[in-house]
Amino acid sequence: VEASWVCLGGGDVTSPLRTDHTQNCFGFILHKSMRILRPLLMSSVAMNSRIGGPAVVTHVGAPLCRYFSVRLDQLPERLTGPAAWVGKELKERQSDWMTHLLDHQIQEIEAAADSYLSLGRDIGSIRKEDFPLPSFSKHLSRLSEKLLRGIGVEVLRGLPTASYSLEKSAAIFCGIGAHLGSARSQNASGHILGHVRDMGADPNDTNTRIYQTNAPQTFHTDSADVVGLMCLREAKEGGDSLLVSAATIYNEMRRRRPDLLEKLFDPIATDRRGEVPQGMQPFLTIPPFCWHGGKLTVFYQRQYIDSAQRFPEAMRLTDAHVKALDMFDSLANDPDLHIRMRLRPGDMQFVYNHAQLHDRTGFVDWPERERRRHLLRLWLAMPDDRELPECFKQRYGSIKIGNRGGIVIAQTTRLHAPLLAH
Repeated sequence: VEASWVCLGGGDVTSPLRTDHTQNCFGFILHKSMRILRPLLMSSVAMNSRIGGPAVVTHVGAPLCRYFSVRLDQLPERLTGPAAWVGKELKERQSDWMTHLLDHQIQEIEAAADSYLSLGRDIGSIRKEDFPLPSFSKHLSRLSEKLLRGIGVEVLRGLPTASYSLEKSAAIFCGIGAHLGSARSQNASGHILGHVRDMGADPNDTNTRIYQTNAPQTFHTDSADVVGLMCLREAKEGGDSLLVSAATIYNEMRRRRPDLLEKLFDPIATDRRGEVPQGMQPFLTIPPFCWHGGKLTVFYQRQYIDSAQRFPEAMRLTDAHVKALDMFDSLANDPDLHIRMRLRPGDMQFVYNHAQLHDRTGFVDWPERERRRHLLRLWLAMPDDRELPECFKQRYGSIKIGNRGGIVIAQTTRLHAPLLAH
């Protein structure tokens, strides 16, 4: 029997489905009518969230997700702090987010990689203590603080990766990642090292993950606290990296269209694109904006929001939702608000996912396979990070600080770092 409990109002759900739980709640046992009723129930949750009552949704095979009411008059009129940067201003302060590695730092990093590789271990098993950086580790501590409580982005430039083997580049990237946090799986196979390159996949296929194509992406977040990229080779044309501050988008929407901003706190469905843990729905219901613990957290991928509408169980997008999403996209794409950069071979870029969104322009690749655009990617769980709301368990499995994020995998799946793209 497929069942769901929806609680609207002041009640709480603390026990299995019951018909006598009536205090400010409505219980529904749904059988084959589930597909018809769920969109109505999810719409009711969204409506209730906007009019002031908490809403709780639970369903078979998924963790508890709580959508508390969000009233803009209870939130800051304007978000401030280093993460609320404006692109045209940050562009002029390149020293705030770009670090040029010195020769002695590069030598220290290379020595740590050579030492680890001599042990013959899987690169995916690198720990902080396996990759000693007695001097450069101090900079990485400052980088961690910058990501979590500063502007949320830094590029490390200067590694001569053209002279490295792929294995050595991967070891350096994973070793530096181990100093910042814990690497998370990027797919159901347990890959902690991702390969961002055009695999010839169809961007219009609803099971395709866009980074496997050369098509332009849209501004989005990834499923981890921090996303790292290491550029091995550039495209022939295009492939620029863009970043925008979620706080700045909030501020602009709050100033111009607060009525639309409010819609972005609704549990809008996001397509899982085929990465569906056993027993879970094929879509997520994490709002684009969450206010939790006094912080704004963003979760967004417009292409996946649009494709989630193919599922009849997903909450239907109203005209107001579409206008809110369109305004979000318009602001993110405003060249005055975002910052644009071209990653060079050897660059490592680290971005804080909960406060920034990133994008990549479309690109034209080289005809020679050995010259084609290739970046490595890490997803990191960060110690001493912010708390996340319960609804993130849908994506992360656990929201425990330092042990969360990535694609939920089976307990028997081994984490590893493949050196070939899959």
